[in-house]
Amino acid sequence: MPTPPLAPLLDLVVADPALAGALAAVGRERTYDLVAPPGVRPFAVAAIAARRPVLAVVATGREADELTAALQALLPESAVAMFPSWETLPHERLSPRADTVGRRMAVLRRLAHPGDEPLQVVVCPVRSVLQPMLPGLGEVLPISLRVGDATDLDDLVERLAELAYVRVDLVERRGEFAVRGGLLDVFPPTEEHPVRVELFGDDVEEIRSFAVADQRTIAPVARLDAPPCRELLLTADVQQRAKTLLAEHPELADILGRVSEGIAVEGMEALAPILTSSPLGLLTDQLPDGMHVVVCDPERVRTRASELVRTGAEFLAASWSAVASVGGGADGAGGSAPVDLEPAAYRELSEVAETAAVHGIPWWSVAPFGDGDAVDAQPAAALRGDGEAIAAYVGDLAVPVVITAPGHGSAVRIAEMLSGADVAATSVEALAGVTGVQTLPAQLVHGFITPRVAILTESDLLGTRNVIGGGKLPGRRRGVVDPLTLKPGDPVVHETHGVGRYVEMVQRTAAGATREYLVLEYAAPKRGLPGDR
Repeated sequence: MPTPPLAPLLDLVVADPALAGALAAVGRERTYDLVAPPGVRPFAVAAIAARRPVLAVVATGREADELTAALQALLPESAVAMFPSWETLPHERLSPRADTVGRRMAVLRRLAHPGDEPLQVVVCPVRSVLQPMLPGLGEVLPISLRVGDATDLDDLVERLAELAYVRVDLVERRGEFAVRGGLLDVFPPTEEHPVRVELFGDDVEEIRSFAVADQRTIAPVARLDAPPCRELLLTADVQQRAKTLLAEHPELADILGRVSEGIAVEGMEALAPILTSSPLGLLTDQLPDGMHVVVCDPERVRTRASELVRTGAEFLAASWSAVASVGGGADGAGGSAPVDLEPAAYRELSEVAETAAVHGIPWWSVAPFGDGDAVDAQPAAALRGDGEAIAAYVGDLAVPVVITAPGHGSAVRIAEMLSGADVAATSVEALAGVTGVQTLPAQLVHGFITPRVAILTESDLLGTRNVIGGGKLPGRRRGVVDPLTLKPGDPVVHETHGVGRYVEMVQRTAAGATREYLVLEYAAPKRGLPGDR
C-alpha cells in the first residue's frame, strides 16, 4: 500500500503541545475542545484516528468532501470514507439517489464488519447525524462475487430483488439488473460502470465492466460488490404492514399498494416509521465501540443543524399537503401528513450528543476560536495570485515549506514560478522528507504555519479553490441517441451545436487509433449558402 503523500507532515504538526495533550486524552476524556485554524483540522483528526476511529462531523456536504480528500492525503485512502446525506428531506415523497444509498450502506457495513481494512475516519455532514435511520443497516449482506465462485443464478436474481434492484431488459441506470441466458448485468450504485457476470452452469467464469451507451466491454474487474439500493427493504414484514395500513389509509394507496406487492416505489422511505417494527435510531447508535466524534467548527455545525431542524419542520406539512387533502374534509384543505412521520424528522444536535454519551462515545471539537487548548499555528496569508508577493512571502518563511495543489501540473507550475523568482522549489509526487520548499499534488484547501513547518495551498497563493467531490457518479444521460439507429436525414440535437441532420457515420484514423464519427449537417448561416458539416 503506497504511503500517503503528506504522511511525513503529521508528526511535525502533532508535536504541538496542544495537539500532544489532546492525543494523551484519547480514551480518557469524554469531551475535549481544541482551538486551531481550519487547515489544522485534517491533521488533528488524522492524529486522533491513529489511536481511535473517528466520526468527523462538518457543517455541509462540500466541507465533508474537502475534509475527506485532505485526510486521504494523510492516511491510507481506504481507511477514510465519506458518509453522505440524503438529497431529500426524510419525509418527502422522494427517494434518495441509489448511489447515495449505496455509499451509505457500504460505510455502515464496514463499520459493523471491519474485516482486513477497518475504517479509521468516517466524515459526514451534520445532516447525516441528525437524520434518523433504520437500525441494523450494517448487517444487511451485500452481494459479492469473484471469478471461480459458485452461485445459483435464480438465487442471485432473488437476492438482487431483495436488495431493491430493478429487473429490466437492458441495464441503463444504477440499481438495475438484467438476465440473458448465462449473463447477468448489474449496475451497482457505487460503481462508475455496470458489471457483466458470465456464468457457466453455477460457476462464475468472467466478470467485466461495460459501457452503458453501447453495452461493449470496458475491462475485466476483480469482483462484483453490490450493496443495497434502498435503506428500506421490502421484506415480508414490510409488505404485510403496508397491506394492513392500506385499508386504514386509502389516500396512500399509490405507495402502500405497490409496497404491499413487493414493488419499490418513489418516496416509500418517508413511510419507514410506520412500515417497520423497529424504531428509528441515529448514526451514533450504529457506531462501533471506541469511536470518537470530532465536530469540526462546532459553531457552524450548530447553526446548520438548527436550520435543518427548522426547515424540516416547515416542509413536513407542505410536502404532504396534496395527499392529506385527498378525502380530507369538505373543503379539501389539508396540510398535515395523514400518518405520524415525526419519528423520521431531523433530531436536535443536543439529542445526538446525548445519544453519543449514552453509548460512551466521546464528543470532541476543533474550533477556529474559543476557550479550548490552542494550537500554535496561524492561517496562511491570502495572496491572490500576486507573483512577487508569493515569492517574497515563501522566501521569508524560516521553516520548511510544503505547497499543495490539486494536480501534478499545478504543483509543477508553482515550483517553476517560485524558481523563476529565485526561490529554490522542488516539485515532488510525495514527501520523502520535509526540507526546503517543495510542491506536490494533494487536496488541501486551507494552509497554516507552525514553528516547525509551513503548509500552504494553491488556494492560499493563487486565490483559486478547486471543487472537490460532491458530483454525481457519471451515468447514462436521458435522451442520448443510439447512433446505430439513425437514418440519413434524422434530426439530432447536439449538446453544444444544437439541432442538425444526420448525414453518415465515418471512420478516421489519428495517432494510430481508429474511431467512428457522426457527420451532422447544419443550416446555412445565410440563404443560398451551403450548410455546415
